[in-house]
Amino acid sequence: MGDIVGRAGRIAAIEAVPDLRKRLSLDFVIINGENAAGGFGINEEICQALFNAGADCITTGNHAFDQRDKIDVFDSERRLLRPVNYPKGAPGRGVGLYETGSGKRVLVINAMGRTFMDALDDPFAAVDRELEDCRLAWGCDVAIVDMHAEATSEKMAMGHYCDGRASFVVGTHSHVPTADAQILPGGTAYQTDAGACADYDSVIGMEKTEPISRFVRKVSTGRFNPAQGPATVCGVFVETDDNTGLAKRIDPVRVGGRLKPTLPE
Repeated sequence: MGDIVGRAGRIAAIEAVPDLRKRLSLDFVIINGENAAGGFGINEEICQALFNAGADCITTGNHAFDQRDKIDVFDSERRLLRPVNYPKGAPGRGVGLYETGSGKRVLVINAMGRTFMDALDDPFAAVDRELEDCRLAWGCDVAIVDMHAEATSEKMAMGHYCDGRASFVVGTHSHVPTADAQILPGGTAYQTDAGACADYDSVIGMEKTEPISRFVRKVSTGRFNPAQGPATVCGVFVETDDNTGLAKRIDPVRVGGRLKPTLPE
């Protein structure tokens, strides 16, 4: 599930996850929660609410540490990840190996791009190390990469770079679901952006007035605030092969709010 933006996205995700787990027989649910706390960052209370709803892992991105008085949760909660290519000494961890109820091992790697974003360490080298250390079908049964990046080209490059070595590479951060869900030639499922869990009567999840003013007048008149209307839950459904760990199927997911709904048959 893509980036949760503010209270509207949070409520929609918490309400949707139990039903989606049941309807789609989901074994593992990942949610990007970096905008869950007022549109910027995440805290322990929100983490717990998402886990209680049925999330198995929460990824983040460039807003991971925006709730600066709450960042201890990145050290205490192993199911919460920040980008793996943050410099040494950053709180938390960027990769986790988890187990499903049926005993399958799921590797989740959270990476962040560098094009038009903060100059972190090389995400390709970081992801490469993790995939080598825990190889698909040997060290893990499923390997998933959340590539949190601005440039679609950088996300697509990561997908092809991991093709055949990861089950699924999905982009986050752009907040708009892309129409390119596919299985790459080597068997890795890919979508450039999962979209957001947000009110889409907005500018990427934020109330429209302030961002429009900044584009039109080039003047900041206040802070960005998450839009509070009914939210669409956006995500991606992937089914993997039990023998190889590679993808058999990928479908977009959209539930509620303004966007046209779609669910796997």
